[in-house]
Parts: sequence; C-alpha cells; structure tokens
Amino acid sequence: MILSDFWKALAQTGDPVFRRVLAKGIGLTVLLLVAVYALVLWLLNTVLPDTVTLPLIGQIAWVDDLLSGASILLMLVMSVFLMVPVASAFTSIFLDDVADAVEARHYPALAPAPRLSLLQGLSDSLRFLAVIFAANLVALAIYLAVAPLAPFIFLAMNGWLLGQEYFQLLAMRRLGRAGARAMRRRHAPEIWIAGTLMALPLSVPILNLAVPVLGAATFTHLYHRLARRGRPRQADPFARTSRDHAPR
Repeated sequence: MILSDFWKALAQTGDPVFRRVLAKGIGLTVLLLVAVYALVLWLLNTVLPDTVTLPLIGQIAWVDDLLSGASILLMLVMSVFLMVPVASAFTSIFLDDVADAVEARHYPALAPAPRLSLLQGLSDSLRFLAVIFAANLVALAIYLAVAPLAPFIFLAMNGWLLGQEYFQLLAMRRLGRAGARAMRRRHAPEIWIAGTLMALPLSVPILNLAVPVLGAATFTHLYHRLARRGRPRQADPFARTSRDHAPR
C-alpha cells in the first residue's frame, strides 16, 4: 500500500504545481548558499590583511587569495551536504500547495484544508532543518565507528526523521497539531517505512532534490489512506456534502 502511495505521487510529478514548488525550493536554496558564501568571503576580506610578513620568508601577498580559493572549495563541499536538507526545509514552506494539488486530483470530494500561516510554516520548516542537521551531525560519528553499517543507519535515521516530520506537517492541516501527533504515534511503523522509502533517493544527486515534493505528495496519500482505515464509519469533517455539489 505504501508503494501505491508513492506511485500515485510519482505519476503526478508533471503537475505544474509540483514543478513550481520544486523550482522555488531549489531556487531559494541556491540563493541562500550564494548569500552564505558571499558573507564568508566578505568576512575573510575584512579580517585578513592584504599582505603577511613571515620570518625568513618575507612578505606574502597571496594569503587572502589562497583562503578565498579555499572558501570556494569549502562551500562546494558543504553544498553537497546542505542542498537536500535546506531544500527540504524551504519546500516544506510550500507543502500546502503540493497537498492541495494531490487532493484536488485524487480526493475531489474534500473541502480545502485550512492553510498554515506563513509564520507557522516558517517556524516548522526551521525546526525541521535543525533536527535534520543535528541528527546527521551526530550520525557522522556513528558512521566512522561502524562504517559497514553506515548505509543502514543512514536509511533508518533519515527514514524516521522524514516520516515523522512530513506526516506531522501533512496531518496537521486537517487534524491540528495534537491530533496529527496522536495519529502519527498510532501508525509509527508504517510511517517509518514510508519515510525510509523517501530516504532511498537522498544519496542520488539531482534526484534527491525531488524528495521533498515527492515526500509531501506521498504522505498526503498515506494520511488519507490511514484516516479512512481509522475512521471507516465516521464522516470526514472536511468532506463536501451533497448540498455543496448541488446546482445553484
């Protein structure tokens, strides 16, 4: 059933809304990385003198150029590790757009879900980014200690994080924060498996940038499937009634 959720999401990747959200997430990420690099370069040029005099060597005029070049290499390396989590955080700001597009196509009987405020969306995105960074920094030490198990630890950890965060953000649109948290705990194993499926492409360049959009779409399907399973006889409070569909 989880694979079915994923294939439905994959089949909708050509949706213009999906492409716009992906472009926004990547564009904002690139702008942020460029801004960070510009700030680092400005600090280096401000702090470092143009020339340095060393004993027995004399005056050296290329120290700032060397460090500037090193900063470029550092930012390139950092971008490899930062691109995906930062893009995920930015994309989660536009998560409502992806979820709305999925629901419009696959669940047309539902009324639109209340949208999160920009401040709340930004707050949740920053929290998501902080958790991802902290967890992966801690995991680096574990990878070095048990290198053969590193791929499995990577998938298990990031699968858990992606599953918990994306499901919480998607379910919160219709259940509120407390309701989403309770539902997430009830279905934790299935959500973890779905998150692990989303974590698989994280190590594939270019493809990993699409993970946030695919994850949002997949977890939208997962939420509705689990909601139907948990409340088979209870009417969805967001469903349109027959009166809503009647001609006026």
